[in-house]
Amino acid sequence: MSDVVSPPVPADLTPVESPTEATTTTATTSGVELYGDRRDVVVVRVDGELWDLDREIPAGHKVEPVTISEPDGLAVLRHSAAHVLAQAVQQVNPDAKLGIGPPVTDGFYYDFDVETPFTPEDLKALDKTMSRIIKEGQTFRRRVVTEDEARAELANEPYKLELIGLKGGSDDENGENVEVGGAELTIYDNVRGAGRESETVVWKDLCRGPHLPNTRLIGNGVQLMRNAAAYWRGSEKNPMLQRVYGTAWPTKDELKAYLERLAEAERRDHRRIGAEMDLFSFSDEVGSGLPLFHPRGGVIKRVMEDYVRQRHIEEGFSYVGTPHITKDGLFHTSGHLPYYADTMFPEMDLEGSKYRLKAMNCPMHNLIFASRGRSYRELPLRLFEFGSVYRYEKSGVVQGLTRVRGLTQDDSHSYVTPEQAPGEVKHLLNFMLSVLRDFGLDDFYLELSTRDDSKPDKFVGSEEDWASATKILEEVGRETGLDLVADPGGAAFYGPKISVQAKDAIGRTWQMGTVQYDFNQPKGFGLEYTAADGTRQQPVMIHSAKFGSIERFMGVLIEHYAGAFPAWLAPVQVKMVPVAEAFDDYVKDVAAQLTARGIRVEIDLSDDRFAKKIRNASKEKVPFTLIAGGEDAEAGAVSFRFRDGTQENGVPVAEAIERIVTAVAERSQQA
Repeated sequence: MSDVVSPPVPADLTPVESPTEATTTTATTSGVELYGDRRDVVVVRVDGELWDLDREIPAGHKVEPVTISEPDGLAVLRHSAAHVLAQAVQQVNPDAKLGIGPPVTDGFYYDFDVETPFTPEDLKALDKTMSRIIKEGQTFRRRVVTEDEARAELANEPYKLELIGLKGGSDDENGENVEVGGAELTIYDNVRGAGRESETVVWKDLCRGPHLPNTRLIGNGVQLMRNAAAYWRGSEKNPMLQRVYGTAWPTKDELKAYLERLAEAERRDHRRIGAEMDLFSFSDEVGSGLPLFHPRGGVIKRVMEDYVRQRHIEEGFSYVGTPHITKDGLFHTSGHLPYYADTMFPEMDLEGSKYRLKAMNCPMHNLIFASRGRSYRELPLRLFEFGSVYRYEKSGVVQGLTRVRGLTQDDSHSYVTPEQAPGEVKHLLNFMLSVLRDFGLDDFYLELSTRDDSKPDKFVGSEEDWASATKILEEVGRETGLDLVADPGGAAFYGPKISVQAKDAIGRTWQMGTVQYDFNQPKGFGLEYTAADGTRQQPVMIHSAKFGSIERFMGVLIEHYAGAFPAWLAPVQVKMVPVAEAFDDYVKDVAAQLTARGIRVEIDLSDDRFAKKIRNASKEKVPFTLIAGGEDAEAGAVSFRFRDGTQENGVPVAEAIERIVTAVAERSQQA
């Protein structure tokens, strides 16, 4: 299994757009005074922290402008739009109670406690109300308040009252541990009027900010998207709220482009394509998140397994197998319990012992390593399996093949000496990248996940261990020449990791395989090898999954290719279509020759008209359609029809077969 943790990451790991300028203040000033003549600057970064433009900045601080188009600026835009949404909801429904409203990837949301769930018509009406608020040009004013003042001002907001005592944390997506003011509580007023003396407060919210100077800067690149039910602060023990999602962009053109990307993503939805192509299904009788692969989906899955199994053998791994269930003491030894208890299926009592479905493969691989004495001459010792594991994902996050409860990992564990660790990480990373390229994914960057030092109870190991492991991953990651982006706090409890973030055909980023450095489990299992000097030493364990999980990887591939797989992956590689029944035997003979060369062939001998057979082959996204009529049969040829609708007539059968076999063998992305 791949998990992680690590020490503070050097600041230069997080690529940030270079500010157009930076200054160190020599006297008290504000962002407005420094950048007031620039309409693109929406907040400032003061010693690395985002501040509203109108805040006074004492002397001696480094100040950088933040534009609306860079990531921090976009987040501020979206956070400000979330506040306008909340104001609009309470204008329409004064009884609505406020939850939280953070920015998220590509947009924002806000949670509300309302008597009646929102309808699509409600969202349209709220869009119009938001537009009016935006056009008013209301100013966002920040105020520092005491806890008593905050409670008095927000006495009618029960969820805000709960948050007031939760100083520390962040506005995260599930609402857990929400910061409302950092070291100090702050309220943001939305005010009308020019100049502080003539301003009127029209709405307020408890928030740490920052925000845009005024609502007019939000512009017309905002749209509400949908609503859903969500538990308050992500806990099933809390009330169910209504969550309204929206998106916000600096311009209307950027909003339009985003909506077009969403439409294309919907057309590529692997769940829809999977049903259309008869690849897989889910059944309530089996359970949520447990996929059933149909024959055609099974072909893709088998091809993926055959490919990656052979690649592991070529890369020096030994294939092993482990059970789906084990006594739960094994997960205590590995350290996964209690860290992962919430995502593991409940324990079962069998013959006086407690068992659990396997949630990760690494503990059992450790037992294989420990099954006999090991010498340094055996290292690196590389173990690999297709391990079926089971994770209790909450029903709200289960989604097709990309988030399941039963998954198959192409899971490997390398046991190495400390000196071998950098080389093994490099070997695994190069292996992983080559796999992605073979499957047509070649636009990616790396992410380094490290430990959160503010939460030491969530990680194991010394600072020295973390620092050493993180440095190795960072150095190897940089040697690839790919961008290396920081993910502070994203590590597993036992060590840091590098993950590959790959972009698909329409520019979406997916987390793919991972390489994780583990100095904890070898210690917990007492793993040792005999060193050259005869001493007993502890190996380093390196986890890696190239696909991550076969199910998720297949879901990504379906969407990347929109179901039009290259020939080597396609469940049906060739569709044979006779022009008339008289040529059935001829196409059967050609099909037999293709089958003998390992090509997956289907013959359409249905009663459909010829034109419909061609349309069906196109709809099924078959890479090659071979057509045979009278002239073809006489010449020992076929008509070669491609997926894009082009066609070559009179291609000799032997040539057609060789072209198809070559495209499959070379894993060509062109068919």
